[in-house]
Amino acid sequence: MLIHFLGADHEVTGSMHFVEAAGLNILVDCGMEQGANHYENAPLPIKYAQVDYILLTHAHIDHAGMIPYAFKNGFHGTVVTTKATEALAEIMLRDSAHIQMQEAEYRNRKGKRSGKEKVEPIYDLNDAVSALSGFRGVDYGETVELGEGIRIRFIDAGHLLGSASIEMWITEQGITKKLVFSGDIGNFDKPLIRDPEYIHDADYVLMESTYGNRFHDESVDHIADLVSITQRTLDRGGNVIIPAFAVGRTQELLYLYRQIKEQKLIRGHDHFPVYVDSPLAVEATHIFSANLKDCYDDETREVIERGVNPIAFRGLNLAITLDESKAINYDEEPKVIISASGMCDAGRVRHHIKYNLWRPECTIVFAGYQAEGTLGRILQDGADSVRLFGEDIVCRAEIAKMADMSSHADQNGLMEWISAYDERKPDKVFLVHGDDEAMETLSQLIREKTGLSVDCPYSGSIFDLMSGKWIAVAEPKKIVKSDLIPGMHGRRRASDSAYERLMSAYNKLLAAVQANYGGANKDLAKFTDQILNLYDKWIR
Repeated sequence: MLIHFLGADHEVTGSMHFVEAAGLNILVDCGMEQGANHYENAPLPIKYAQVDYILLTHAHIDHAGMIPYAFKNGFHGTVVTTKATEALAEIMLRDSAHIQMQEAEYRNRKGKRSGKEKVEPIYDLNDAVSALSGFRGVDYGETVELGEGIRIRFIDAGHLLGSASIEMWITEQGITKKLVFSGDIGNFDKPLIRDPEYIHDADYVLMESTYGNRFHDESVDHIADLVSITQRTLDRGGNVIIPAFAVGRTQELLYLYRQIKEQKLIRGHDHFPVYVDSPLAVEATHIFSANLKDCYDDETREVIERGVNPIAFRGLNLAITLDESKAINYDEEPKVIISASGMCDAGRVRHHIKYNLWRPECTIVFAGYQAEGTLGRILQDGADSVRLFGEDIVCRAEIAKMADMSSHADQNGLMEWISAYDERKPDKVFLVHGDDEAMETLSQLIREKTGLSVDCPYSGSIFDLMSGKWIAVAEPKKIVKSDLIPGMHGRRRASDSAYERLMSAYNKLLAAVQANYGGANKDLAKFTDQILNLYDKWIR
């Protein structure tokens, strides 16, 4: 009765944990690492062909993104998840496969001239389609027998449509232990979906800690923010550009705009158009529009029962083709444009920023966190100009920031979730899916407030659920940055001396960036533009 900690241990992406029990081999999540990667992950201790089940908490790529890779490498079992997650995973994994294929094609086109070895995508569309054929969607609250001695149940985690915590009961030698995987715990009072559901008993809990050291502003009114921003922008004759993640955030914004239009909160522009310009977001919006009542909160269900689509309204336009996307900016009518990606580092939103950033009547609205170094963060920090598609664009548009519409519970929400174990307190809580600072802060607070035993294991650690003891306690293995090609998901560097010299220069540039932390916004913006000019030159 063992659990192996493999991914998202002292890191926020790449979730993967492995359970050996009752004669079965079970993966809980099979996620892709995204963004900065600080620690080496231990490999799966068996072959994928020997895994019986993958249990998926939700459809985000950092939890689901390596499932096609598992199928490609021999997994032929069943992926068990909620019905809504099954529906979202179909579009998310297909989209991820397209990205892997495009990345490999681009690198091979560049590398062919220099005689580099061919790069294979992590997986392709055929692998994604194969994986999707192995999904089994179940209802919230439905008990599923995986085999003699193991049963599971999915509980609403309130993070994304279909997201779940997983209860797992394991029986060996007449002894039963209950293990809970929190998944990503959702924020409270979010549009569309329900609040996180509490669990009240467990022997062991694996709990996410993403926002373990952060708090949300509970006084914000997102509708009031959107009304104010939209009203003044339309009054100026400008466009409202909202970078938004295609799955989740886009649909939340549509829900808010439906309410704004229904209540006639915008004066003088009764039929202003709203465009969703992202093929992935359009597909996700269709799934959100489906009759998945079990996933929605009471307010949304009431809207549906009135015969109203909760995220559709007069004036909503869904752009799919490139021609439809281009036509948006040729239309001079003031409008709202919601487009991916949420941090402006890819996708069609970059084109909309190019066509609207220089216009003082327009507004760029950030409704979520903007990571350091992203175009969204550069604009939010007050850059005078940015370089897009080989062209310098002056920043004259209003830059507005809504309070973060986070889908993660903050420290208060996490503490409420773990404090709900009042019928049987867990013997141990394992914190995962958080950076070092978040995990340290939350672990201390849980110990102080609840008296629970808390561990923060590193990848490679193994715990025996039967004896309650560690079989292996892994030490942190920091990744040497120069050993990895950014964006290639852990591929080792080439060994030729020219590339070694390039990586040395890369490390020096990284050191220069870090040395400028806290500098003046104007200087940082100039430095950023210089780096982006290099990027634009060599990425083509």
